[in-house]
Formats: sequence, C-alpha cells, structure tokens
Amino acid sequence: MSAVPETPAAPSRPTVTEREARQVAEAAREQDWRKPSFAKELFLGRFRLDLIHPHPLPDDEDVRRGEEFLAKLRDFCETRIDGAAVEREARIPDEVIDGLKELGALGMKIDTKYGGLGLTQVYYNKALALVGSASPAIGALLSAHQSIGVPQPLKIFGTREQKETFLPRCARTDISAFLLTEPDVGSDPARLSTTAVPEDGGDYVLDGVKLWTTNGVVADLLVVMARVPKSEGHRGGITAFVVEADSEGVTVENRNAFMGLRGLENGVTRFHRVRVPASHRIGEEGQGLKIALTTLNTGRLSLPAMCVGAGKWCLKIAREWSAEREQWGKPVALHEAVGSKIAFIAATTFALEAVVDLSSQMADEDRNDIRIEAALAKLYGSEMAWLMADELVQIRGGRGFETADSLRARGERAVPAEQMLRDLRINRIFEGSTEIMHLLIAREAVDAHLSVAGDLIDPDKSLGDKARAGASAGAFYARWLPKLVAGPGQLPGTYGEFKHGIDLSPHLRYVERTSRKLARSTFYAMSRWQGRMETKQGFLGRIVDIGAELFAMSAACVRAELLRGRGDHGREAYQLADAFCRQARLRVEELFGRLWSNTDDLDRKVVKNVLTGSYAWLEEGVVDPSGDGPWIADATPGPSTRENVRRPIR
Repeated sequence: MSAVPETPAAPSRPTVTEREARQVAEAAREQDWRKPSFAKELFLGRFRLDLIHPHPLPDDEDVRRGEEFLAKLRDFCETRIDGAAVEREARIPDEVIDGLKELGALGMKIDTKYGGLGLTQVYYNKALALVGSASPAIGALLSAHQSIGVPQPLKIFGTREQKETFLPRCARTDISAFLLTEPDVGSDPARLSTTAVPEDGGDYVLDGVKLWTTNGVVADLLVVMARVPKSEGHRGGITAFVVEADSEGVTVENRNAFMGLRGLENGVTRFHRVRVPASHRIGEEGQGLKIALTTLNTGRLSLPAMCVGAGKWCLKIAREWSAEREQWGKPVALHEAVGSKIAFIAATTFALEAVVDLSSQMADEDRNDIRIEAALAKLYGSEMAWLMADELVQIRGGRGFETADSLRARGERAVPAEQMLRDLRINRIFEGSTEIMHLLIAREAVDAHLSVAGDLIDPDKSLGDKARAGASAGAFYARWLPKLVAGPGQLPGTYGEFKHGIDLSPHLRYVERTSRKLARSTFYAMSRWQGRMETKQGFLGRIVDIGAELFAMSAACVRAELLRGRGDHGREAYQLADAFCRQARLRVEELFGRLWSNTDDLDRKVVKNVLTGSYAWLEEGVVDPSGDGPWIADATPGPSTRENVRRPIR
C-alpha cells in the first residue's frame, strides 16, 4: 500500500449565515411529492381517510416469517438477556451480542439474498419493541445498526457492488454506526468541518472528529458524513462514505456515559488522514444530507416502536401495582387522581401503537409518501412515552424514585421505573430533537404554500418574479380556500361504519373539521407574517402538535375498527380509541387557544435580557458544581493523542 500523502491543512470550520444554513437544509429535502401522503393532506385541510382505511395489512408470508422470528427473539430475551446487569455494568456482554448475531438480529431489515432475515418494517419494529423492553441499550444498538447505520442507506442509494460487499457482513457479523454530529455541529450541518479531500487516484483522505457515535465504540463499519472541497472534477459538498472502523488513522477517543441507556456503546471518533476508497462513497458528492434525511424517513420509525414497548411495560406495572397497593380502604387505582393517570397510559399506548403500525405498514406497501407520518410518529412517540413513564413513577410514589437494585435488596419486586424514565429521556433528542422535528414537519406542512407563494415572500426575488408568484398564489388560493369552509365533518351521519356500540364517528368528524381549521390557521399565519413565518417557532410547533394529535386520533380509530373486524378485542379497542380521542381533543383545543394567545413575544424579550446579563442577579445564592473546561471540546483535525478505546466484538 502506498503511503498516504500529507493532507493539506483542513480549512477552518465553515462560517455560514442563518440564510445559508437554511439553503443547505432546503437543498437536502426531497422536493417532490410523487405519492399521496395522509399527513400532508391533513395539514392542508383535506381528511383523506381513504388513504388509511381500511387499515393496510401485511402479506400472510410476511406475518409467518415475522412471528416465527419474534418467538425466537422472545425466548432469547427471556433466557439470555439480563437487563439489570447491562444497567449495572454499563455494558452489553459480548456473549449477548454474539447471540444476537447467531439469531440473525443484525440482519432483520436486510434482504434474504444478502443473508438477512428480510423482515417487514412492521415486524422489525415489533422486534425492536420486544428487545428494547428487555434492555433499551440493546434496542438502541440494533436500531442504530439497521435504521441509520450502513444497511439502510445502502439499501436505498448503494451500488450493486456495495450491497454485495457490505450487506452480508452487516447481516451476520459486523456492527455499523452512523457519524454525522460533531462537537460544534448538531442540527446545523452547513457548518460540518470533517473533510474528505480527493486524491489524484480518485480516493479520499478523511480528517475530522465526530461526537455521539452510537455503536461507534464497537462498530466494524461506519457511515461517515464529510465535506468534500469543491475543485476541478469534484462538485464537492457533504458526502456519505462507508469507512472500515479499523482503518489506520481511526481512533475512538472516548466512550461516553449518559444519564440513561448506560449500556450504550457511544463514543468520540477521530479521523486523521484516513484513506477511503472512492468505491466506498455512497451516492454522488454533495448528496450526503439527502441520503441522511431519506434514510431517516423510515429509520425514525424504530424509535417510536421502542416507545410503544415502553408504554406497554408502563401499563403492565401500573395495572399490577395499582391493584395491589391499597390506600384508604381500596386499591389506589380506584382513586380518581391515580386512575386518570392509568387511563392516560392505557389510551396513549393504544394510540401510539396504532400510529407506529399504520406508518410502518404504509412504509412496507410503499404506496404513500410517509416522510411526515414517520416524523410525527417519532415526535409524538418520544414525547408521549416520556409522559407515560413519568406518570408511572408518580403512581409508584417513593418506589418509583428508588432503583431496582435497592428495591431488590430490601425484599421487594425490582421494578426499574426510574431507569425507564432515564432511558426514555434521550428519545426527545435522538434523531432530531423535538424542537427540530417541529421545524422539519412544519416545513413539509407548509410546502404547498411555499411552492406557490415562495417567490412572493422571498426578499431576493425581483418584482417580476413576485408578480408571477402573486398570480400563481392567487389562483391556488382561489381554488383551495373555499374548500376549507365546509366538509363531511359537518354531516351527522358521516363515517357511520365506525359505530359499533361505542361510536367513534364523532371523533373522525372532529378530525375532518379540525383539519380544515388547522389549514385556515396556517393560511392566516402565512398572510400575517409572510417571510417571517419561519421565525415563529412557537406557533409552528403548536401547528405540528395539533396535526400529530389528529393523526393519532385517525390511526386509533382505524386500528380499533381493524381489530373489531377480525374479532380481536374489538370492543376493548373501541373503548381505548374513544378514551384516547376524548383526551386528545382536550389537548387540541388547548393548542388552538395558544396559537394566538401566548407569551411568545414577551418570552423573546426575556431571553434577550437573560443573554445580556440583565437578570444575572437572580442567579446569586447558589454554587455551581460544574467542573472546569470549555463548553465545547476542541475538535481541531490532527493525529490523536489519546488511547484507542474501540472494542470490536469478535
């Protein structure tokens, strides 16, 4: 092998304006809507129940193979996984990972022709919910490996040679990781500083530091996002590469520790003059962000799937404990203050499973564009699972705050409620924080408006462009706005097929009416703020949260009807759907009230005063236990000066 030439000094971290950063993110979006989208239509005031009802179903063969694997996985979870030991030792034992490899769990989503199991998205998610209930850290390992690691981007964008080279390894032996985040770059990839400099021979030399590399400590293969400098013959831009983790110049400098998911193999990885063959580049130069976002369209479904598993466990513990524990002469579950929490957990678990299963089946069928549905599932699942776990801790009282080991030591059932709360907290940050998900979904939700009126509110466009945009927008709104006035949600008999003892049709009529109200509210906001709309993050977040509730209500009703139709706890499903919809409607009405009556403007003034130190006097009277050091670690490219803590599983 020839020596790697000296790499030119890496350029300083790109300095970009807010506008430039938005342009980079916009360029990475999927611009076209070639397939229908239930959620997109919902935000536009069009309730397309026909897109989700009757509920789509998997093929019989997919069910057979999926159930067969779930049975094996359940036995493995019950006999081979000690979740308490993973938590206590902050490490997944090598023999457990080896057992998962033998079971084929690394290849759940990989096609059988590459040695994988070829499970559908539905059964992949069921498997993650199952294994995640045994150990959330193991669920995270399998999810990061297949949902965002090497298999998923190669499945969509890889060449035949890349698939034949890497997918068999990922299916059986090799763990993969996804590396995008840097110490000073999170959801703003326009400032990405890791570089991949092209060589004359066509290969690349990689330099930079990546942070929070889930699976990075034990990974064999890495998907790395790096910036290729623009030069003659190279379009440049953020680009995706498959990198061998044992390549010369790759150093895992730290294994990070967290408040939860203590078995997570997450680290800091440094690349110094790492040679990457051109054949390992995924897609074209400059396609890296598009690859990442497209991968996440279905990859995001794995996280809410594990949130469903958490909800099921919370419900089980709440039921058993609340029936056993007595207060004032009766079980605590029969006290309304506790009972309302149990009802919330039960109804929300039902709805969240409905959202995930529906979105996953639509992903399998590939008839619909589910980018918004998957994002809503991630957003809604992570927020609701956290609330359910928090309510469980409250139901358990002091025992909810006590660790499982402490409970066991004094002779009680070792219920890890506080661990569940800690483990779930990261889901509101993983794969797009709640705040970023609000903005991402909002951008998709207003896409139709920007498509027709974008030039009208763009300050850089000429008067001629604005005039043409105005004419186009006028024609669009002349057709669209009248349709928001009335609809089937105002007719008493609509959706009558959802009435079987318990009547769910009023909830679907509510969704239809409220969908139109939501679209009108968005239009009013566009008219009022125009180009400043994108800065109204509080308003946009509430718009998205309303849409999430409406999507969940729709999914819950459709699932209840599916279960009723096949004689599978139909009456109970209708009860849960009814309870969830009634709870959701209260949340929706509150969100609508806060669209126009809120403290957003005042909050901005307070924030400015906080940042200028005007309220620094309020911080007096405490000591800061934080240690010394910079807020953000130095990530200057160069050779590593630290021990390599990579721990491959062999």
